[in-house]
Amino acid sequence: MFILTTISDLIQISPQEFEKPSVQAIKDNINKKYSNKVVQKIGLCICLYDLLSSSEGLIGHGTGIVNVNVEFRMLVFRPFKGEIIEAKIKRSDITGIHLHTDFFDDIFVPAPVNLFDGVRFNNAESVWVWNTEGTELFFDAEEIVRFRVESEHWEDQSPQHPLRRDENEERHSPYRIVGSMSQAGLGPLLWWEEQEEEA
Repeated sequence: MFILTTISDLIQISPQEFEKPSVQAIKDNINKKYSNKVVQKIGLCICLYDLLSSSEGLIGHGTGIVNVNVEFRMLVFRPFKGEIIEAKIKRSDITGIHLHTDFFDDIFVPAPVNLFDGVRFNNAESVWVWNTEGTELFFDAEEIVRFRVESEHWEDQSPQHPLRRDENEERHSPYRIVGSMSQAGLGPLLWWEEQEEEA
């Protein structure tokens, strides 16, 4: 779920930060630039893990900003295909179930294809229901579930020229995980805990 990724970049240190030790100023600016941001094809950057190397700082002409080439490792959230993760149900609609963790909101389980056979959507309560052996089991909001990562989707978030951008165009999340809950042990934890107690 979490990996270490090596990144090389140019980091800028403003004159207001010259009172800090150099290493601390570099670390602070790396965290400011990367933490809690999605980097295409890398994942959601959580925080700086360590600083591997840095060059001598070069002062920009007329600005006083110091430019430093650095190489560092970031702790990144990027689960691998087939990984089993726990999350909470945020909401359900006719297309599927939207999940979230404490720090990541863009997890989607398409329905009914990635749910158990025999599921149906209850419009009145906006919830998916699994009918199994005469019992109705609900995918309730805020229920903790276990799901398997099936794929990841990347969306380019580059700014577009105002004249070329469609005002009605929906902006998608830069990084989205698609999961499934169609195998034994997946789905709401409560279901499987009750079965273990009965056994």
